[in-house]
Amino acid sequence: MNYQSVLVPLDTSQLAELALAKAVAVAERNNARLDLLSVIDTHQSNYYGGLMSGDLVNKLVDDATQYLAELSDQVKQTSQLTNIETHIRFGNPKSVIGIEFPHDHQTDLIMMGATGMNAWERALTGSVTDFVTKNSPADVLVVRTDLDNEPTEKALTSPYRTSE
Repeated sequence: MNYQSVLVPLDTSQLAELALAKAVAVAERNNARLDLLSVIDTHQSNYYGGLMSGDLVNKLVDDATQYLAELSDQVKQTSQLTNIETHIRFGNPKSVIGIEFPHDHQTDLIMMGATGMNAWERALTGSVTDFVTKNSPADVLVVRTDLDNEPTEKALTSPYRTSE
């Protein structure tokens, strides 16, 4: 299988960044475009009293823009990839990652971490990863191991780690 467009949804979690590290290798082998995506969850506005102020939205966008730019720069410095695009979308991460973005960008492979949420968040909102694997038109590879293919119960290390 030759992939042309690899999507990596990023939420600042270590598993997402490990998925990025593995996606870089896949994109290099396939000479594919690498799409880095951050989804600003508009459904989370309920956690902010039902409203997201303009200042909060601007801060979220600025943070996501900076985060994706740092990752993109690191990938360019440490790999042979040149076709890297960053994207910020608003909406429900499940549908944006699983359906909307792949449709809009002809994504044929999604590589994502097993989860960026804790058990409470998964119980409350459901797993984005589960939704994407069940509903995406693209192939989905769920990253559960580190760069040495060891289970991630150990301390995680990502070459692209930007935050602790």
